[in-house]
Amino acid sequence: MAKPGKSGIARIIDAAKYSKQGLSAGLKHEAALRQELLMAVPLTIIAFFIADSAAELCLLILVPWLTFCAEILNSAIEAVVDRIGDEYHELSGRAKDLGSACVFILLWLTVIVWVVFVGEDLGLWSFA
Repeated sequence: MAKPGKSGIARIIDAAKYSKQGLSAGLKHEAALRQELLMAVPLTIIAFFIADSAAELCLLILVPWLTFCAEILNSAIEAVVDRIGDEYHELSGRAKDLGSACVFILLWLTVIVWVVFVGEDLGLWSFA
């Protein structure tokens, strides 16, 4: 059974409000989220100057922002686990570790994508 609530434009407005609250809380309380943002913003700007195609621009912008989104989800997992209790539990530790692993993989993906495209632009290698 569906949860009763608003629909249409009112639901969209509420969802935007909740998203803004989530971003504000995350940036206030999570250093890692602030760090990911400090990575994503300049990389996005730089991407417009170094991209050679629309596809390259999309990849260069997409990967740091996916990392930022993964950090949001990781922070959400950590908040829920911490809300439950601070005593050690194997599943709680696993949940936190899996969230962290997701961010770690996306960070490396960001590095790889940027190194490939910047290296090609610098003439270090060519994939054509």
